Amino acid sequence: MSEPRRLEVLRAIVEDYVHSREPVGSKALVDRHHLGVSSATIRNDMAVLEEEGLIAAPHTSSGRIPTDKGYRLFVDRISEVKPLSAPEKKAIQTLLEGAEDVDDVMDRTVRLLAQLTNQVAVVQFPRSGGASVRHIEFVLLAPQQILIVLIATNGTVQQRIVRTHPDIQEGDLAEIKQRILSAVSGVKLSALPGELGVALSQLPPALRAHGGTIVKALEQLAGLGREDRILLAGTANLARSTGDFPLSIGPILEALEEQVVMLRLLSEMEYDARGISVRIGSENPYGGLSGASVVATGYGPDAGAKLGILGPTRMDYPTTMAAVRAVARYLSRILEE
Repeated sequence: MSEPRRLEVLRAIVEDYVHSREPVGSKALVDRHHLGVSSATIRNDMAVLEEEGLIAAPHTSSGRIPTDKGYRLFVDRISEVKPLSAPEKKAIQTLLEGAEDVDDVMDRTVRLLAQLTNQVAVVQFPRSGGASVRHIEFVLLAPQQILIVLIATNGTVQQRIVRTHPDIQEGDLAEIKQRILSAVSGVKLSALPGELGVALSQLPPALRAHGGTIVKALEQLAGLGREDRILLAGTANLARSTGDFPLSIGPILEALEEQVVMLRLLSEMEYDARGISVRIGSENPYGGLSGASVVATGYGPDAGAKLGILGPTRMDYPTTMAAVRAVARYLSRILEE
């Protein structure tokens, strides 16, 4: 559809319906929007929009509501995503900067996103497979206990206490750390076992027994978090939007409970030039989500992990897209630090 005025009529219908949840008529459009034409002309434009499948008439009303196709055209024609307000940006920054560790960051992020959008928020944990070793630390807690810490470039911190031989000294531990760190710093976690094996073989014979215990623990820590995980928040928001879903919210709740479904959905979403992906209603490949929309983006190194929201198709798309993108940017910044 290339008629600019009809695009304006569609935009007005979407905005009014999102705001009021009521079908929109031609008189309301003339009264609320400066379209510069008569009600009769608007009715003709609405008839064309309906023929093109962009709006539809609920059987109980003479007004019109957007279809999935109509929402899609509206979203595609959003020229740029409006930024969040300064107070909103400050709130995001303050909340995330107060986090104590990566788990706390992720928990704060998913709750924040749900609050900003009034939708269900979904955040995938940083993917460790593509991350590299930033630092390792060994701390002698007791004669036979060592705390081993592995810090990755995606911000994750894994630690474990291991038992070792009672004769290990602080100097031995410092030498093992220096040799291993020089060998594995910057190495991808997925390649860490092989590099650790080489580093172990190059340790002085007197340190190899201690080193073997430490290397085994580091290999195990590198494997932690390889399995993708997601966090959810704001599920109660669905209950407040039950009138917006054509069927029961049961299938949507079931999809949310199946982490595999959500992870696959996020991984399959393709991002546009704005760095955002939006799937609307029937565009979702999973039947349980055919009455919902998903707005998502990537974050972290190479945008490898995903976050987004899920809600009804009757959604304030510009504001939601802005919130999703802003939270992703702040989250990426926090993890880099």
